[in-house]
Amino acid sequence: MTGLLFQQGLGYEASYLYIGAFMLLMVAFGATVLVFARLVSPSKRSAVKQETYETGEAAVTDPWRPFPVRYYVFALTFLIFDIEALFLFPWAVVYGGLGVFAFVQMLIFVVILSVGLIYEWKKGALKWV
Repeated sequence: MTGLLFQQGLGYEASYLYIGAFMLLMVAFGATVLVFARLVSPSKRSAVKQETYETGEAAVTDPWRPFPVRYYVFALTFLIFDIEALFLFPWAVVYGGLGVFAFVQMLIFVVILSVGLIYEWKKGALKWV
């Protein structure tokens, strides 16, 4: 398709036309979906619908109270070790062809993360209470 455009002398400008047309199509589709959802959805307001919804339970405390920092630390720790697993799986799949150098590099990687885990454990960051 693009070869045909270059033969006709339209060049790279035609690809910008395709991108512009695609962006217009995306905006039109998004607007259409939002307008359709607004027209179809029920719009009866009530006090029950205006309440804060949290996992199907009634709100017990003020929703604007500060969130404990330890939950963020716990979540970041989970993400770090989730990314570690993401790096370990491909390495484990091709381990046979990598040799000793790759094994040593992965061992250093795991040791560094283990030291970080031990540090967090000693600081009490993994206590949920």
